[in-house]
Amino acid sequence: MEALGKIAAVIVFWLLTPAFAAAAYSIFNTRFHLSFRKSAQEVFDILADFMYPWRWKILKRNEPMKTVTLYTDGACSGNPGPGGWGAILMYGRHKKELSGGEASTTNNRMELTAVIRGLEALTEPCTVDLWSDSKYVIDALEKGWARGWKAKGWVKGDKKPALNPDLWDRLLTLCEIHTVRLHWVKGHAENPYNNRCDEMAVSEWQKLKSGT
Repeated sequence: MEALGKIAAVIVFWLLTPAFAAAAYSIFNTRFHLSFRKSAQEVFDILADFMYPWRWKILKRNEPMKTVTLYTDGACSGNPGPGGWGAILMYGRHKKELSGGEASTTNNRMELTAVIRGLEALTEPCTVDLWSDSKYVIDALEKGWARGWKAKGWVKGDKKPALNPDLWDRLLTLCEIHTVRLHWVKGHAENPYNNRCDEMAVSEWQKLKSGT
């Protein structure tokens, strides 16, 4: 019984340590008129997250997902031919540009790759507002065509094989991780982000074509 009492005391002490530490921090800060940057609540949260890992998981699970904006575009010189893709991720004041290319590809593969690489750059599940000028991408996702192709073994309704199943499979998996809201934007028009993605995509295939 004595051993159980000691174990119970240790558990209670462990559970109450963050609260005691936060209270002591607050009293010390007030008593000596100090101006530490962190509040008592922040001290409690830091200790509690360290000492109670399950608490962090619960809070993380209940947090609302971040809403991120993703612009994408793909381009190709010839079809097939050298191609490039560009993507812009935006969250609050933060903006990240991504681009790449392939020596022999198609325009649709570059459109898909731009979306995939943009989503793959996210480090946690997010709500993503996807803006693309590709009807191929937007319609296949929005109208459920891509999921239908996958369910039928990558065969379309007209019995012809669905193209780019490797990329569609990757994209559909990413759409299960993230909540993707689809938006079509007119290409080569007045949207600066779409135009910037196009610039990056074209620059990538130009580098491949010139060998630089």
